[in-house]
Amino acid sequence: MQRIQDDIKQNNFQPVYLLYGEERYLKKQYTDRLRKALCPEGDQMNSHFYSGKDTPVNEIIDLAETMPFLAERRVIFISDSGLFKSGGEKMAEYLTAPSETTCFVFTESDVDKRSKLYKAVQAKGYVTEFTVQDEQTLKRWIAGTLGKEGKKITENTVQLFLQKTGTDMENIQMELEKLICYCMDKEIVTSEDVETICTNRITNHIFDMINAIADGKTKQALQLYYDLLALKEPPMRILFLIARQCNLLLQVKEMRSRGYDNKAIAPKIGVPPFIAGKYVTQAGRFKTSVLRAAVEQCVEAEAAVKSGRMNDMMSVEVLILSVLKDGK
Repeated sequence: MQRIQDDIKQNNFQPVYLLYGEERYLKKQYTDRLRKALCPEGDQMNSHFYSGKDTPVNEIIDLAETMPFLAERRVIFISDSGLFKSGGEKMAEYLTAPSETTCFVFTESDVDKRSKLYKAVQAKGYVTEFTVQDEQTLKRWIAGTLGKEGKKITENTVQLFLQKTGTDMENIQMELEKLICYCMDKEIVTSEDVETICTNRITNHIFDMINAIADGKTKQALQLYYDLLALKEPPMRILFLIARQCNLLLQVKEMRSRGYDNKAIAPKIGVPPFIAGKYVTQAGRFKTSVLRAAVEQCVEAEAAVKSGRMNDMMSVEVLILSVLKDGK
């Protein structure tokens, strides 16, 4: 990331950039910075945008070989093409000797580092991965964003805020904007403000639902399900998330039995350590046999819906009640 900032500052750009990874907010921020630096304002003749799996490689190469119109360079932005997973060989071959008047900016969610295209970009330009930021980085960013608005937040409150928003910086940014507007005349952001204005992620509802199941609280578990339905969440998506949660808990129990701590478990299940701790606690409330049976019941529920034996809304209700019946 520092390399991109330096290139912009020095006005000395690479022929090709690849920005990839899970953290969408940072990818967008740096892509926008490159676009602002590379493309003169109002110049629509030399800026080109392609997105999706059907990216026309031959057309892009022809375009790259076309001289820019009354400008220093032509800039081609390509996003979510999948070319770094398969089908990028021709683009890789072209990038071994690209036009000196064309700059490429690729943004991808996932790449195969063994691919010819990845290696070609690495050889000719600059590659940077945008990973999910750790807890302390996110806390500093949140405090800094609030500080610019003349507001402060305590450690406990920012922890609560992150529990609600998760680690996706795009979602955090949206929730911060709501929080700042709500606390317009206040200097200190309180836990009550966060509880009042910030939206719970659907995964939080699923987590609470699993906790209610662990406690044998039928009414609460079902109410959380109905709350999700009221938020227009499709029953089959809820079913998928329940299955995902139970599967994660199975993995956590297995890793704990092998002596892994929260810090070691976190990257293996794709969450920060402070979230991993919650999973470890929740997993400890279930027997392995119950979690395994719950995953199997999720598969059976999906099959019942697809075969028409049960409607989707009822299938999740039956699943919740079945897991409750099995107990811990």
